[in-house]
Amino acid sequence: MSPTRPFIAPMQFDDPIAAYEQVLAIYEANVAHLRDAMKRFVAGEDVGEHVRGCYPFVRVHTDTVARADSTLAFGFVAGPGTYETTLTRPDLFARYYQQQFKLLLKNHGSHHLRIEVGTSSQPIPIHFSFAEHEHIEGNMSAERRLLMRDVFDLPNLAAMDDGIANGTHEPPPGEAQPLSLFTAPRVDYSLQRLRHYTGTSCEHFQKFVLFTNYQFYIDEFVKLGHELMGQAAGAPGDDYIAFIEPGNMVTRRVGQAVQANDAHGAPLPRLPQMPGYHLIRADGTGISMVNIGVGPANAKTITDHIAVLRPHAWLMLGHCAGLRNTQQLGDYVLAHGYVREDHVLDEDLPLWVPIPPLAEVQVAIEAAVAEVTQLTGHDLKRVMRTGTVASTDNRNWELLPQRTPERRFSQSRAIALDMESATIAANGFRFRVPYGTLLCVSDKPMHGEIKLPGMANQFYRERVDQHLRIGIRALELLRALGVDKLHSRKLRSFTEVAFQ
Repeated sequence: MSPTRPFIAPMQFDDPIAAYEQVLAIYEANVAHLRDAMKRFVAGEDVGEHVRGCYPFVRVHTDTVARADSTLAFGFVAGPGTYETTLTRPDLFARYYQQQFKLLLKNHGSHHLRIEVGTSSQPIPIHFSFAEHEHIEGNMSAERRLLMRDVFDLPNLAAMDDGIANGTHEPPPGEAQPLSLFTAPRVDYSLQRLRHYTGTSCEHFQKFVLFTNYQFYIDEFVKLGHELMGQAAGAPGDDYIAFIEPGNMVTRRVGQAVQANDAHGAPLPRLPQMPGYHLIRADGTGISMVNIGVGPANAKTITDHIAVLRPHAWLMLGHCAGLRNTQQLGDYVLAHGYVREDHVLDEDLPLWVPIPPLAEVQVAIEAAVAEVTQLTGHDLKRVMRTGTVASTDNRNWELLPQRTPERRFSQSRAIALDMESATIAANGFRFRVPYGTLLCVSDKPMHGEIKLPGMANQFYRERVDQHLRIGIRALELLRALGVDKLHSRKLRSFTEVAFQ
């Protein structure tokens, strides 16, 4: 028989730090149990019939609706009842968990609510217990790998669906209400996928994220990152301490000490599907940038996974087709509405759900455009229009017969078309992540202006650097605004989870 799995009985806490430390102790004990058994299994030992480790859980119960008044959209439960979730990677989410615990106690009062932490019955899949740089399963024979299925718990997709986020989850009678959007297995699954898709560890992702659909923007971001790392810090608000590239290649800023994990970085033989790059701040509120490539499928995939990191905002910077004759190549489009013809989210977020513009994000983007371009008033309006952006999953929409796309675009009052923006905004709405879109007109196919090689190269040289700097500046303005202003209550549903 296998050794008894670690079990720590539930305990109640009125101190958020003590509650977090209990979560950490339970998680580390269970993961250590799995790793030890796995190493012995790989070595050929008989570790018993079945080896199991389980996630920690956190549970809160309150009998009152009373809570402190808060402008935040999170940090409190909806009403009397019991709420519960499983947690993972307390090392990665230390600051986040402590903040959520602190807000729950503050908003409800320790005399009305206690935080209960214990060992859950939800198994930790063996794949999710490996350390970042462990690949011990690769040393096993095919027969031994097959036997592993009988000895250890494997990922169970039934424990990872997005019913909570989608608003379709209905707990059975007597079962606790969800405390967070994501269960621990769902979070672990996404952390694994992020490493696969972006080529960087999840620990490097920052709280503000830029998405783009062109490598030119990434080239400029890399250039800017290395320029910053070569300069001594000193300007107000200039707190970036490192730049990370795929393969976890770390460039520390001048004057910053090299860290032990930096040595694990190595160039990749080829770039991953959606490479990620990170301008790091010590508090995690730097900027990550991901090249999602072209198409709504990639846009949904990457935002499905980045959402578990609970970013404070994400923005789409990319190119679009201008749909109005008055637009010029290089003009900006600030989306304040979306026509969703991408179809990848139809099952998760019905088309009748509106995706509203978020005032704080819209204001920050417009202010950033004005600041970077040094334009105001009418001059600013000449280079940036606000309006509806349509996103399609048909790259060759121009070839559809009978001018049906043009008719729909006219009826919707759309001023620009791309393939990713509506998906990123809709998934932001779905996962309660503040979102925004600033696009740049790169062609006008309905008016006979299509990109030719020479035109494209000149366009990219003239606009990409400015566009990227606008996006970075907008995120910096949002960071300065503060989390309490950014996480709008308009993204909160009627029955919402307590965790941000």
